[in-house]
Amino acid sequence: MEISLKNVRFMEIRKVNIKSIFDSFSEYWNPKIVGELNGQLIKVAKFKDEFVMHQHDNEDEMFLVIEGTLKMELDNQTLEINAGEFVIIPKGTNHKPVAIGEVKVLLFEPKSTLNTGNTVNEFTVKNLDKI
Repeated sequence: MEISLKNVRFMEIRKVNIKSIFDSFSEYWNPKIVGELNGQLIKVAKFKDEFVMHQHDNEDEMFLVIEGTLKMELDNQTLEINAGEFVIIPKGTNHKPVAIGEVKVLLFEPKSTLNTGNTVNEFTVKNLDKI
């Protein structure tokens, strides 16, 4: 029996050093793709000050704080997420990330996720860089 590999996608297996990745860029609110897992993009971003209130109609988002403190403003509460903690924002939920100083975040999101969700403004990044 012969096995065909023409439809198999081979992924580069590599070790990723989070500190080196964060050291490689300085801009804020501009997510960078560092990997892909089962249709989800793994992204890193640096946050500073306030973002914009928005929602994602079709995608959940996960924010894992690597360094710093992130406040996540929701319609009825504000959550504080510290280094080593994460929050999952369900689709359809209004949210506004607010960074206390500089915050380094690892994000897990579907490929279709636009960083500003249902809002398009100066923070919107449509073509993400891959690192």
